[in-house]
Amino acid sequence: MRFATWNVNSVKARLPRLLEWLADTKPDVVCLQETKVPADGFPTNEVAELGYETAAYGQGRWNGVALLSRAGLSEVRQGFPGEPGFPGAEARAISATCGGIRFTSVYVPNGRTPDDPHYQYKLAWLAALRTALAADVAAGPAVVAGDFNVAPTDDDVWDPRVFVGSTHVTPAERDALAAIRALGLQDVLPRPMKGDRPFTYWDYRAGMFHQNKGMRIDLVYATAEVAASVRDAVVDREARKGKGPSDHAPIVIDTAVGTY
Repeated sequence: MRFATWNVNSVKARLPRLLEWLADTKPDVVCLQETKVPADGFPTNEVAELGYETAAYGQGRWNGVALLSRAGLSEVRQGFPGEPGFPGAEARAISATCGGIRFTSVYVPNGRTPDDPHYQYKLAWLAALRTALAADVAAGPAVVAGDFNVAPTDDDVWDPRVFVGSTHVTPAERDALAAIRALGLQDVLPRPMKGDRPFTYWDYRAGMFHQNKGMRIDLVYATAEVAASVRDAVVDREARKGKGPSDHAPIVIDTAVGTY
């Protein structure tokens, strides 16, 4: 099975690029984030022409997650039990079983700044996600992928000194990721297409992408049987190039497990 995760930063704005990428890359399952459309506004018909079923969860102008699958799509769940809101529910997680693997696509709250209420919301959201994932991880093969808005280590940012006092790198956020991994999940580290670190996000500011001043905040966590079967994992940096890209690049994983 080939699966992928990608923060598309508006599926409508990125639709021609997404369709071209799907046709070229041919993933069996895709976890999408920041779709920025309500569920009934997702381009289901367009991706169906390429053989994909869709499960989408969205609010319109912000957030939004989806799963695309040509390996089956069942037991769809929007959000998760105990999920906190800000103040109400937000479309930040969707899960389904595809090809015998339980996939969860997540778009973790940004946190804004460590002294903002959104930061405490982020930590609470991650803690609730951990609790909710326990059953899925224990039940069998599982993948949790998406934009976690946390760089797991200092090696996952282009210059740690730039991020002092910022979100995405605080000990509490990194501890929350470690607690999720402790359920029995492994960090599937992709190889970069350029440079020595597999960054997945580069700010739109001029020069950041070309200078490779990025962050690894899009992550793939997998249970042991899935992680052990990985044949290749790569950050598709080419998808970040060209006119009107997302500020994130997709991660593409090839495995020896899953049915399709």
